Amino acid sequence: MTSAAAWRAAIVCAVLAIGGTGGAARAAPDGAAIALHGAGGTPACATCHGAQGQGNPAIGAPRLAGDGATYLRWQLNDFASGHRVNPIMQPIARSLSPAERAAVAAFFAGLPALTPRPAKPGANPLGARLAARGRWALGLPGCTQCHGPGGIGVGASFPHLAGLTAPYIAAQLNAFRQHQRPAGPLGLMGRVAGKLSPADIAAVSAYFAAAGGSADGGSAR
Repeated sequence: MTSAAAWRAAIVCAVLAIGGTGGAARAAPDGAAIALHGAGGTPACATCHGAQGQGNPAIGAPRLAGDGATYLRWQLNDFASGHRVNPIMQPIARSLSPAERAAVAAFFAGLPALTPRPAKPGANPLGARLAARGRWALGLPGCTQCHGPGGIGVGASFPHLAGLTAPYIAAQLNAFRQHQRPAGPLGLMGRVAGKLSPADIAAVSAYFAAAGGSADGGSAR
């Protein structure tokens, strides 16, 4: 082999070696480790949302456990892009790579979901009516028609509502009204929230807050 050919062969081997080593070194992110302990300068999700994703009502941190991985990933991506406005969550989401966001979302999705408790009859008639039947004269569907019986959550697009605090639910409905978070599939939540009065928002928020039950210990939705 000539010296030139040997030199070219050495260069090719070096490039292949570097590429192979780099690929092997990039391990998949550990969602549990990020959620429980943080990553680099990113604080642990559990600091606010709890080790079991149970949330912390005292500081307005919602429950995450059992919501769909796709939905949770969308929310982190929306925080990172600025499409969903929150001064705490935006810098945290931006500090994570897309793969890390997906891993964290999968971790919380795998935790036990909440089983709603039945609402007390007559305790909140306006909230119960809006939750179950909506107000079809105004084109307003009932919340449970998308979010499932008792607000348990359905699929990738519709998270649980049961057991979230009333102030948190009200804040999200107002964020939809004010275009401070994406309106979801077909822009549905923007239109729904826009048809709710302040009294409606207070009633339906209180209704779902009262529906909090206990973690069911089963597989995530």
